[in-house]
Amino acid sequence: MTSSRPGRPHQPTLEDVARTAGVSRATVSRVVNGTRNVDPEIQRVVQQAVAETGYVPNRAARTLVTRRTDSVALVFSVPNHTTADDPFLGRVFSDPFFGRVMGGLLTVLRPRGVHPVLMLADSEDARHDLAANLRQEHIDGVALVSIAPGDSLPFLLTEAGVPTVLFARPQTPIPISYVDVAQQAGARLAAELLLSRGCRRITTIAGPFDSPAGQDRLAGFRDAMAEHGYAFVPSVEGSFTQEGGERAMRQLLQEQPDTDGVFVANDLMAQGALLVLRDHGRRVPEDVAVVGFDDSSAALASRPLLTTVRQPVEDMAAEMAALLMALIDDPAAETRSVIFKTTLVRRASA
Repeated sequence: MTSSRPGRPHQPTLEDVARTAGVSRATVSRVVNGTRNVDPEIQRVVQQAVAETGYVPNRAARTLVTRRTDSVALVFSVPNHTTADDPFLGRVFSDPFFGRVMGGLLTVLRPRGVHPVLMLADSEDARHDLAANLRQEHIDGVALVSIAPGDSLPFLLTEAGVPTVLFARPQTPIPISYVDVAQQAGARLAAELLLSRGCRRITTIAGPFDSPAGQDRLAGFRDAMAEHGYAFVPSVEGSFTQEGGERAMRQLLQEQPDTDGVFVANDLMAQGALLVLRDHGRRVPEDVAVVGFDDSSAALASRPLLTTVRQPVEDMAAEMAALLMALIDDPAAETRSVIFKTTLVRRASA
């Protein structure tokens, strides 16, 4: 007695691909699994046979062979929680910077079939737990965005041997690849612009003093001003948030009421500074010229539109992904740094 039920449709196998390509099963396996040092012509023939047969690699089996999962972690390491009403997730997903990083990563990862997995670390315990979990090889590598003061995570991942690339210079010298922008040169562009407008009572809202970006932007701005004879530039530390910019601008107006030009170390803080200037009846740029840093969507949401120093975040994130994939392909590769140039984007605020 025979069953009347139709049989399962034949699923193409490695053997089918090998017969179509005229090569061995082992050769097909090497091509499908991305093994290095396969002759380019053989790769082309096998890839054509894969397309003709409709073969779909078994992801689980491929992982066993290559020890790769085709997934990388995009980790945001941020300052520790301080209060219950300080919603970390809200800050991350509302900040345009983080969306730009993800967009840049995807331009490199998506064509390679690699999937980013978002991970968050907002406490020291979370950082140690994350580094320990990543040792279990659930992901192939880490693209790390660190804005936590004294962050231990770059060191922990490096010590654990996890392929990692950092967005921005590490806070302490460690052997880790990173991408960054010429921070000090960008701040110089802001100083030169304010001085060229005739501003003479210039102040600055700095980034966090314990972050490399905050330190570099402040140092670059002060150096440029010193070269023009300004031995001292009043500054107030901000937190890279709109609220931080509002607080800092109010303090500057109290301490330096005759301010006629201000460099703000990122666009979100500049957006807050513009709100405070408007509330105090200061016209921008007629009374106070304002220059930001980043060229994020906050610059276009500001009123007036914000003049700012542009860092190419999407290009930087794409390079971070390329460096990470190269490190995953060759764990013995040397660490590298890639520094991007800044440009000045002129709009209505200065």
